[in-house]
Amino acid sequence: MDITLEGKVAVVTGASRGIGLAIAQRICEAGGDVLLVSRKAEGLTEAVGTLEGLKGAASWQVGHVGHPDDAQRTMEVCLERFGHIDILVNNAGTNPYMGPLIDIDGARMAKTVEINQSSIVHWTKAACVAGLGDGGGSVLNIASIGGLMPEPGIGWYNATKAAVIHLTKQLSWELAPAIRVNGIAPGLVKTELARAIWEEHEDRIALQIPMKRLGVPDDIATAALFLVSDEASWITGQMLVVDGGTTTQSSGGVG
Repeated sequence: MDITLEGKVAVVTGASRGIGLAIAQRICEAGGDVLLVSRKAEGLTEAVGTLEGLKGAASWQVGHVGHPDDAQRTMEVCLERFGHIDILVNNAGTNPYMGPLIDIDGARMAKTVEINQSSIVHWTKAACVAGLGDGGGSVLNIASIGGLMPEPGIGWYNATKAAVIHLTKQLSWELAPAIRVNGIAPGLVKTELARAIWEEHEDRIALQIPMKRLGVPDDIATAALFLVSDEASWITGQMLVVDGGTTTQSSGGVG
């Protein structure tokens, strides 16, 4: 399948590294223009540098996904630089707490909801106001297989990812037919966010996955490219699991 995004403009959050950067690269390779968003300018400039020479143009904007004003400002910048917006990838996430739910403090509980859950609504709203649906838009939310099952030690993160899965379905109803809304639920991918989980146990964890390896960001980016493209024009409200087969078993892992 020869997927093209020529003439399309995308905003990708959490795009300075990992899954977000991999998705931005796939979009540029397919001819789409992309605005990378993250909290630190240094990481963004380095990320955009890796995309030079691809079919699509890449630019960046500093933004905190937990701040609705940053969402609005980012969409204004996108319109100034590229003229329109067609794709929003809500990828940014955080996990500041590991441990039992009953021991989590209010500050870290609120922070996780702000970044993983509330931001989905704020950034989707800002994109809609900026005209996302004018030419048939697409929203892609990055959730986790953790949102599909209980798991020791990471329950609050998983609860917010379960909310992302529900928000994806809810928004797909509310925004159709002008905008499609889908999601990806990754398994354990080798990213900085998940490093504490996989770094010292990669070989052992891989043996428990049917495909016998952990995921890499490009595994998710390849699926993302399809879902945001016109090739998926009759797909909305769906959550695609990309986990090497982890959820086919009686117990799973975290994405």
